[in-house]
Amino acid sequence: MNKFIISVLGRDCPGIIAAVTRVLFEHDFTIEDVSQTMLQNQFTGIFITSGPQHVSHSQLLKALQENTAAFNLHFHVRDLETGDVSPVTGACEPFVVTTRGPDRKGLVAGITAVFAAYRVNVIQLRAAFRGGDEPGNNIMIYEVDIPLETDQKEFRQALRAKGDELNLKISIQHKNIFEAMNRI
Repeated sequence: MNKFIISVLGRDCPGIIAAVTRVLFEHDFTIEDVSQTMLQNQFTGIFITSGPQHVSHSQLLKALQENTAAFNLHFHVRDLETGDVSPVTGACEPFVVTTRGPDRKGLVAGITAVFAAYRVNVIQLRAAFRGGDEPGNNIMIYEVDIPLETDQKEFRQALRAKGDELNLKISIQHKNIFEAMNRI
């Protein structure tokens, strides 16, 4: 069985997911994981797939390009080794870190530097920067895994200090609490 990771980029329009997944289906590939979003007017998708041993990543790439040519998409396909694992070892707790504040360069770099210093792994990042000083126009939401051995008090202090330096209001909540409070 071949296991591939496929990234897809292109101008968003209806039918992209249908076209990509049709190619995967026709080549007998199973989708194991998928993450897709739209950034401004751009479609972005990442698929983890598994399929027949006789289909190489270059053959799958060619099929994807040929069968989705009307969408003018950009693909990257590579082998995903079955031994590939997360670089974070040990038990972790899921948290959501939200930042709000005036737009300026270096916001993501500053916050993620604190995460890296405490071995906090970013699982997902959603950010919208609309410019200006209105905090509601510039929001970052990080879903992170914090190792259990992390000194929570020290980590929170470092994060808040970086937030103060960047003029950001920071909220950190356990993911379960965040989801319960934001449930519709």
